[in-house]
Amino acid sequence: MRKVFDETKINHLLIRNRLVRSATWEGMCRDDGRPTRKLVEYYRTLARGGVGLLITGYAFIRRDGRQMPGQLGAHAADFADEMHGLAAAVHEEGGKICLQLVHCGGQTVAHAAGAQPVAPMAVQADQFPELPRALPVEEIAELVELFAAAARRAKEWGFDAVQLHAAHGFLINQFLSPLTNQRPDRYGGPLENRSRFLLEICQAVRSAVGPDFPLLIKLNGDDNLPGGFGLDDAVQVARMLDDEGIDAIEVSGGTPASGEFTPVRQEIETREQEAYNLPFAYRIKNVVSCPVMVVGGIRSLDVAEGIIRREEADYISLSRPLIREPNLPRRWQEGNEARARCISCNGCFKPGLSEHGIYCVVDRIEQESRGRTL
Repeated sequence: MRKVFDETKINHLLIRNRLVRSATWEGMCRDDGRPTRKLVEYYRTLARGGVGLLITGYAFIRRDGRQMPGQLGAHAADFADEMHGLAAAVHEEGGKICLQLVHCGGQTVAHAAGAQPVAPMAVQADQFPELPRALPVEEIAELVELFAAAARRAKEWGFDAVQLHAAHGFLINQFLSPLTNQRPDRYGGPLENRSRFLLEICQAVRSAVGPDFPLLIKLNGDDNLPGGFGLDDAVQVARMLDDEGIDAIEVSGGTPASGEFTPVRQEIETREQEAYNLPFAYRIKNVVSCPVMVVGGIRSLDVAEGIIRREEADYISLSRPLIREPNLPRRWQEGNEARARCISCNGCFKPGLSEHGIYCVVDRIEQESRGRTL
């Protein structure tokens, strides 16, 4: 019977269990995207906590693809020393690390990106104030090569895999969505054309890293937007990716414009509210041969074990629970199977904007309160 703490492989990469730290912006890099010692030690702590595969916060492949302060960068070869150190810290604790690659497209602003945002079309992304410029075909080809160059650097830096961020309304997702891509050329219109940018990136990355280096993707099962990239399209794109030899698909859902159905939902208080992207993941798993990861509100070991046992997905991705309890995987494995302490308040991200790093504010308040009562 399949279990959460099985040792598994993705391509040739041996992973100690089926728990994945899903990519999470930490706000712990320098302004240029260079990792800091604080980020290295943060990743070391996560790896020591027992998670099988650690996917980094989204790393921009070109300066204008940056969205947030302290965001990781994968665009510069001179980050080699720091990147080697980051990967080594995870390896020293028995973990594996995957570099997530992104261009944030129209979901950024000139202040963060250093230039006018770019997108498939000059269509303003909901929740973002600036009108992007439409990418010409020549620049699309340039971005494809920049994704490949970043993947090549990741392999040279000692990372174990790369993941393409094709979800949550970022540039690749904007190409996939008919809401943001009505281009009249070969990159727009029918799904075959809207998926061309993604498939060209996959082909270029595979050529850059070779057949044995794991290439993963984060894909929306549904944008949760009327007229957006929906589940039927996602199933077709997943088949295309599987045919291209993708090594694993992490299934998410939503964009910042999706109201209560955004990628990061609040108030996950019951088992019934957990695994809210599982219906998407299960549909996709039924049509692909590669492993499928599911992310979204999973807080209970028995929920995770059920998903794995029933073969509804192959890996369980976690984000916010590991901010409060980086040792959660080890706690579960050692027999303390209590539900994760994360209350899904999203307060953890606010310190990243003002204090150069995310942390669980609820846990910090509780610690300070205990200190005052001693």
